Amino acid sequence: MVPKALVAASTKPIILSILVRGEDYGYQIIQRVKEISGGTLEWSDNMLYPVLHRLEGDGFIVSRWKLSEGGRLRKYYKLTETGRKELETERSQWMNVHNALARLWELLPVRD
Repeated sequence: MVPKALVAASTKPIILSILVRGEDYGYQIIQRVKEISGGTLEWSDNMLYPVLHRLEGDGFIVSRWKLSEGGRLRKYYKLTETGRKELETERSQWMNVHNALARLWELLPVRD
């Protein structure tokens, strides 16, 4: 299980990274996160929708209601140009952290 603080810190870049591939709706985003994490990240509606609303308020995504192929009305989210720029910033910051940890962990012995 991933600690709450790490999940909270990673939601923004994960959502932006999913939406860079095209528009999607909440349930599908939750399923995609579960899939790409191999089940280690399990998001709930209660966690996802406030983040989507915040990202929309910040201008990183936009939403629209649309009928799905099955005829259900769903709210789809799409990345904006500002969101694409924010994703690049997030990616750079996360890669800096990743690279620092990778360098540190290469120097440390593996412990069980």
